[in-house]
Amino acid sequence: MLITVSGPPGVGKSTTASALADVLGLDHVSGGDIFREVADERGYSALEFNKLAEENDQIDKELDRRLQEIAAERDDVVLESRLAGWLAADNADFRVWLDAPLDVRAERIGDREDKPTADAREETAAREGSEADRYEMYYGIDVTDLTIYDLSINTARWDADAVVDMLVTAIDEYDPDADEGKYPVEATFEF
Repeated sequence: MLITVSGPPGVGKSTTASALADVLGLDHVSGGDIFREVADERGYSALEFNKLAEENDQIDKELDRRLQEIAAERDDVVLESRLAGWLAADNADFRVWLDAPLDVRAERIGDREDKPTADAREETAAREGSEADRYEMYYGIDVTDLTIYDLSINTARWDADAVVDMLVTAIDEYDPDADEGKYPVEATFEF
């Protein structure tokens, strides 16, 4: 099974995807981890590398190409990134969108990165705007269009274990024979 977990920064994508992969016996591939590794290899912070990506479209496109290849080649993975649902396209068996209010996400990010919440909020809002503009420009994707997702969860309302339990229940209850169809992904990817 190929499951995608998407959402903006600070919603718990990595925590959820990792736990879900463990419960289901699948591998977990994180686009954020890949992005941070490449940034670190090149001597940048994630924020600095994100700013560089605004000027060099090949950074995003290389990461997205890698994630799309994983989705096309594997069916034993929980693929996690902001665009995972789009990049996996119809290869995905189940697409999840996680969200939470910006203030909640900023507090989480501030705690995780040991920075003031106000700074995390400002950086997160700027990052989201920048990424949304780039995804629209590169691929014609409106990241606010959630119609491709099978399930959307506000992670500010439940703890991490409850979110994973909801997803496991939804996936366990899924019956491919009763499936009347998912929304097709109509984005064009040119890397």
